[in-house]
Amino acid sequence: MTRRVERVNSLIRQEISQLLQRQVKDPRLGSFVSVIEVDTSSDLKSAKVFVSCIGGEEKKEEILHVLVAASGFFRGELAKRLKLRHIPELDFQWDDSIERGAHILELIDRVSETENRG
Repeated sequence: MTRRVERVNSLIRQEISQLLQRQVKDPRLGSFVSVIEVDTSSDLKSAKVFVSCIGGEEKKEEILHVLVAASGFFRGELAKRLKLRHIPELDFQWDDSIERGAHILELIDRVSETENRG
C-alpha cells in the first residue's frame, strides 16, 4: 500500500468518524458506532469502511442499512472537507473484531478461573 493510499484511508476514517459523532443524528445508529478501518483501492475509486458498534450485533443489519443509505451524504461531506480529485465510492462493512476480542477475553477468563480452582 502506498503512502498516499494510507493517508487517504486515515483521512476518510477521521472525517467519517467526526461526521458520525457531530452531524448524523439518526436514532437508529445510536451513539457508539465506530469506524474501525478504511481500505481504499489503489486507484482511489472505492473504499471499504469497516464499522462496529458496542452491543450492536442485533442491530447490525439496521446500522449497515442506514450507513449505506447515507453514503451519498458522506461522499458529499468528504468532497467538501478533503482535497481529492475524486471521492471514492463508500462500501460500509461490519467489523466484528471487537466482538471476537471480547469473546477471546471471556475464554481466557474461563481458563484462568479453572486453573485457579484446580
